[in-house]
Amino acid sequence: MSLRLHNSLTRQTEEFVPQDPARVTMYVCGPTVYNYVHIGNARPPVVFDLLARLLRRRYSRVVYARNITDVDDKINAAALQAGVPIGDITDRYARAYHEDMAKLGVAPPDIVPYATAHIPQIVAMCQRLIDTGHAYEAEGHVLFDVGSFPDYGRLSGRSAEDMIAGARVEVAPYKRNPADFVLWKPSTPELPGWDSPWGRGRPGWHIECSAMAAAHLGETIDIHAGGNDLLFPHHENEIAQSTCAHGGKVFARYWLHNGMLSMEGRKMSKSLGNVLVLHELLDLHPAESLRLVLLKAHYRQPLDWSESAITQATRTLDGWYGVLRDLAAIPTETAPVPAELEAALCDDLNTPAAFAVLAGLADAARKATSVEEKRTAKADLLAAGELLGVLQQDPEAWFQQAAGGRTIDAGWVESLLEQRRAARAARDFATSDRIRDELAASGILIEDGAGATRWKVAKNDDCPA
Repeated sequence: MSLRLHNSLTRQTEEFVPQDPARVTMYVCGPTVYNYVHIGNARPPVVFDLLARLLRRRYSRVVYARNITDVDDKINAAALQAGVPIGDITDRYARAYHEDMAKLGVAPPDIVPYATAHIPQIVAMCQRLIDTGHAYEAEGHVLFDVGSFPDYGRLSGRSAEDMIAGARVEVAPYKRNPADFVLWKPSTPELPGWDSPWGRGRPGWHIECSAMAAAHLGETIDIHAGGNDLLFPHHENEIAQSTCAHGGKVFARYWLHNGMLSMEGRKMSKSLGNVLVLHELLDLHPAESLRLVLLKAHYRQPLDWSESAITQATRTLDGWYGVLRDLAAIPTETAPVPAELEAALCDDLNTPAAFAVLAGLADAARKATSVEEKRTAKADLLAAGELLGVLQQDPEAWFQQAAGGRTIDAGWVESLLEQRRAARAARDFATSDRIRDELAASGILIEDGAGATRWKVAKNDDCPA
């Protein structure tokens, strides 16, 4: 089956055909590391992690890069306020970002380029743009001449007036055109800076990604992706500077953009006080529940984030893991990904359809009667979950984990359950109820079944009995 992706540049869903099937390239814009990221920042890495998984099934080599922006005015401000070098800020929050992504089941990209490690490439690209007449130096700045690139605005489909307004351009006397954007800017003594032909300075935001993508993936890449808030001006500017720096070569052949997150129907913003920090959410909820919420809606659509959505995701995972727990004694071998699920994902990452397939596989596994039916159904469910990045924990571990992935002391719980079994056998129901209440007070729910008692950690709105 062919892989079809919606290309933001053409505004059409197209068959994906890489320029070199032996080396498929993808670049995703990563975070600016001056603080912990919010939950909206997690949607692109989770979504495009799924795309990378799908690509790796189809091509022998996929080179996936996701950058770290580690020089920026927000970083500079945080470092000045703390009285430390910018590296102290960026190292801390880059490390936290990688740890948070790992918890969400996001595999590390093949390449994680840092902007400050590519200053020579950035300076060289700026110089190339000056030499070819697409950029100019003014008062220590290097600016891209938007008028030199007739296709400027094609990606966003905006008029010149809209682009100027949307970019919130700085009105500066040294600009030839208000829409011209900064490639390099001077640094005062208290700010980080690097030597360049135009004096000590630092890169503008947009040029970083162009230089890093070219350095690691080549002058033309297959897929460039990120949130649709980056479509303009960041990605529009990347196209302009990269195309002009590389003699008119296409910069990225397919552009993919995910929709934004809202918070219970309202746009997330600091002014509204409804920005949810991912690091804190991971302390409150199972990471797999967050991943499921981030993937269940189609990636190009807006995603409304709410506590009820997390609760529902956890309940769904409880049900699926419950099936796997019931089949724990059934041995399985690695199975191919069910064709119906892969077909859904090949349809522009149609995750709503993919999770509907997964739910059907779980239902089939729940209803299986013979050992062979159970073995096949379990293998299909695990294979589907692996591609989607869910259901890879031991089922007992899932039910025994507390918020933030912490686990309860299973030995302590089993000891109390053994005491409760003895009390019930002796018809000492007062002691049995007391133990149940003690466990419930610690967030442990018990389920008495035929010949066995199971337990799990209460999550979200589970109500202890």
